[in-house]
Amino acid sequence: MTKSIIPQIDAAALFAGDCDMRAATAEAAAGVGFLTVKNTPISAQAVEDVMAAYRAFFSLPADMKASCDMAKTGANRGWGAAGAEQVDPDANPDYKQFFDCGLELPPNDPLSELPCYAPNRWPQAPAGFEAVLKDYYRQTTAFALDLLCAIVEATEVGDPAYFRDKFNRPMALLRGNYYPERPDWAGEKDFGIATHTDYGCLTLLATDGSPGLEVRKRGGGWIPLSAPPGEFVINFGEMLEMWTGGQIKATPHRVLGPDHERISVPLFFNPNHDANVAPEGEPPIRAVDHLSKRFDETYVHLAKA
Repeated sequence: MTKSIIPQIDAAALFAGDCDMRAATAEAAAGVGFLTVKNTPISAQAVEDVMAAYRAFFSLPADMKASCDMAKTGANRGWGAAGAEQVDPDANPDYKQFFDCGLELPPNDPLSELPCYAPNRWPQAPAGFEAVLKDYYRQTTAFALDLLCAIVEATEVGDPAYFRDKFNRPMALLRGNYYPERPDWAGEKDFGIATHTDYGCLTLLATDGSPGLEVRKRGGGWIPLSAPPGEFVINFGEMLEMWTGGQIKATPHRVLGPDHERISVPLFFNPNHDANVAPEGEPPIRAVDHLSKRFDETYVHLAKA
């Protein structure tokens, strides 16, 4: 297997226990903090369908998208306009748009009162938008759990069964990002999304295949990274780095802003709200507390609340 800075992993082979795949996965998780995966249970058509749904939504007039504007809520479900998120306090708010949805609980479930399980806000158009996103969410959360457990096993950082047990009500968030062509007015503090680390455990990122994402090297500098529909970029978040005592790395990354429109679809795969994500032997840290703190720092409407 030819080594690269960011290895490509065959998911089926990894699940089957292939030694080369396990070794490459462990090296990436403990090193660069990124990898790509192919040969997954999720078809390229499913990825193209969800991207087409997001593209149709983002093409709507602003007044139609405003019906599900998350700035009107105390949570992070629905549409985020340009400037709705600021991941780096030293940069300007990100100029991308996005749409977030997550796990839907029964209306009488007491956990639905928590912002991390808030009801989704669905637009009236485009037709079929809700159904396509729900189906993709179901497929990707199932795969993300299997992948996370395989990575935990490959890196030998814990018992995969222990981790699996913490994701039966995941705070998983599916997002569609729309990056417009980099504006003429953009300066050195303006980004599609500024430099940041993800907040949760594992991110399963689908892209339209176009460039834009850049991964920070450990020694400095940036690595451009993309994957065609049907393959996925995987990276790890702050929560998993804490949970594994730093054995799995959360790596900073950014989208400077392409010279063309770009769609990306990350699934931020996070555990149940009450999962203890502190390293073994350390005082407990509830997953929801870490996630809520980071959301409050990032979403402009929550930071102002």
